Amino acid sequence: MKKAMSDFRNLLQSVPPLVVSMLFLSIVGMNLLANKSIDTGVEWLALDCGILFSWMTFLSMDILTQGYGPRAATQLSVLALGMNLLMALIFFAASRIPGVWGESFVEGSEEVLNTAMNNTFGGTWFIILGSSIAFLTSALVNNFLNYGVGRLLKGRRGFGGFAVRAYVSTFIAQFVDNLVFALLVSKIFFGWTFVQCFTCALTGAVLDVLFEVFFSPLGYGLTKNILSGREVPAAA
Repeated sequence: MKKAMSDFRNLLQSVPPLVVSMLFLSIVGMNLLANKSIDTGVEWLALDCGILFSWMTFLSMDILTQGYGPRAATQLSVLALGMNLLMALIFFAASRIPGVWGESFVEGSEEVLNTAMNNTFGGTWFIILGSSIAFLTSALVNNFLNYGVGRLLKGRRGFGGFAVRAYVSTFIAQFVDNLVFALLVSKIFFGWTFVQCFTCALTGAVLDVLFEVFFSPLGYGLTKNILSGREVPAAA
């Protein structure tokens, strides 16, 4: 146990702050923006604004996996999940503190708008629970799949190797994340159909990969810096 804690402290000290910040910030932002749905104009296609942050979450995990291995990436993912739950608790406390939000000052609608803002930031137990289960599941899928694809590529560390590992793992893991959340939350509590759950999961996965394609040079640069500063290859 002491060795495990010591290894984890060493990991925290060695991981670039930018990557950790990206992971933590994106998870908090993803869950907060998931409260707003996107009007796609298509009845069978449902999406939410969490997609604007989710690509950053998976890119961060791809960097961590390729730089430190899937176990370390998963440990940091669990830590990030814990920080997100802490932020959710702080948001909930803020929603219960007496006062008014700046956006609620609309004559005749102050109480309605203030209550809506409190409910948005305060969160709902089933959304927080569903998103936590979905993220933890997808983190395991992403990190170990990324590592597995890397093994198949025989440890190629060029941009091509980084990209293949990242795109494959992100697509599958994001699909899993969206599908688990949609089935646990959207279908049960918001009445989504199975078709909407599936199309949301698939569309979100495609969009996440497109975002990652655009930002993969940044991810590769951070990964290369991590690997160049280490004396041994990333461990499993």
